[in-house]
Order: sequence, then structure tokens, then C-alpha cells
Amino acid sequence: MTTSTGTDWQAWQESWDRQQEWYMPDREERFRIMLDMVEALVGPAPRVLDLACGTGSITARLLTRLPGATSTGVDLDPALLAIAEGTFAGDERVTFVTADLKDPDWTAKLPYDSYDAVLTATALHWLHSEPLAALYGQVAGLVRDGGVFMNADHMIDESTPRINAAERELRHARMDRAKSDGALDWAEWWQVAAKDPVLAAPTARRFEIYGEHADGDTPSAQWHARVLREQGFAEARPVWCSPSDTLLLALK
Repeated sequence: MTTSTGTDWQAWQESWDRQQEWYMPDREERFRIMLDMVEALVGPAPRVLDLACGTGSITARLLTRLPGATSTGVDLDPALLAIAEGTFAGDERVTFVTADLKDPDWTAKLPYDSYDAVLTATALHWLHSEPLAALYGQVAGLVRDGGVFMNADHMIDESTPRINAAERELRHARMDRAKSDGALDWAEWWQVAAKDPVLAAPTARRFEIYGEHADGDTPSAQWHARVLREQGFAEARPVWCSPSDTLLLALK
């Protein structure tokens, strides 16, 4: 994914999108609803924190939908941040910060003390419940009064095991068919990145930081809503869901 003039960052973005869509074919729908609610609640020119931003997937869609917005992306992954920084190089609306969300002082690295919206997708499930609750408290301190936090992620209701099993079986059958047609999974995507002359070094550092994959907890949407209210948000509830994932919105 390189050209004679340098790395093709857009190609890497598209490759990341295809890999993520293998797991979540309705990924764009959750982004659309997320940005609908941003516009509805904080207007067309918000200051946004893209939390655990990865390659900047949310930021890209935010700026396409709301060109007057600004975004601060924060992440620890050096490879995904390299793609994000390459993609948005020269765009004064976008800033990236390298920080570990498990560091109690990570918010001190941000360029602003408050944001109209904090957005994250398919990222926080690598945290266990206790540090996630603590992170929610920090997020509540960053969101201005009237501002919003949204988390789109795996949120599993353990009280419905038969429903969960049936959904998982169907979803994985579809994933297997897509795999046979050439879709890359998570591990295969990283194998490609590790062979790229630009991304090889940051990919190696990424695996030194995270290992193969960090699996935290996937509590229910009800748990997320309750904890967000306990941490300082006035309202919290799902605004979109699939059988396995939820977009949870909290209003300060």
C-alpha cells in the first residue's frame, strides 16, 4: 500500500474499514446515528474528543458530515496513530495526542479542558469494568454541561444466553462466508501492516504495548447507562443497537 510519492494513507484507511466491517457490517449505520445525535445535541460545529481514535475513523466521518467541527484524537497505538496522522496531515481542525487511557493523568495531555462531545467506537471493550468506570468519571469531567458522550461497542446482555448464542452463530456464519471471499480478519490485517516499510516499526511497538489482543469486559447497555449516571451524567440510554452492539449516549 505504498506509492512512488509515499505511503497511501487513504488506502490504509480503506483497508482498516474493510477489516472492521468484516466484524460489523452495520458499522456505518452506527456512525451515522452517532453524528445525528452530535448535531442534534451540540450543533454543527462541535469541539470533539475522538477517544481511542485508532486511524481516526470517527474524525473522518465527523469532518465530512460537519466541516465546522474540530477533533482531538487520543490513542496509544503507534501504528494506528501513524495512519491517522498521515491521513489528516495539514488539516488544522485535527490534533492527535498519544496517551494511555489507563494513566490517571492522561487528560493533562489534551489541548482543551472541555469538549462538546466525546466519541468512541469499538475500543473500550479492552478495559475491565473497574477501570472503565473510572474512565467514565474522567470523561464526565471533560464534557461540558449540555455536552454528550457516546460509546458504540460490544454490550452483551448475559440474561439472554439462547438469543446471544443464536445471533453469534448466524453472525459467524456470515463472517466465514466473507472470509472465503478474501476478507482480512484482525490478525491478518496486522500481518500485512508488519510487512509495510513505513508501518513495520510502529506495528512492532504496538504489539510490545498491547500483546496480541487485550480482552476486557463487555457488560450490558444497562450497566453502562447506570455507571455513566453515577459518574456525573444527567441522562444515559441506548440510541441505536444491533443484536450484539449498542450505541450508548450520555448527556451531561
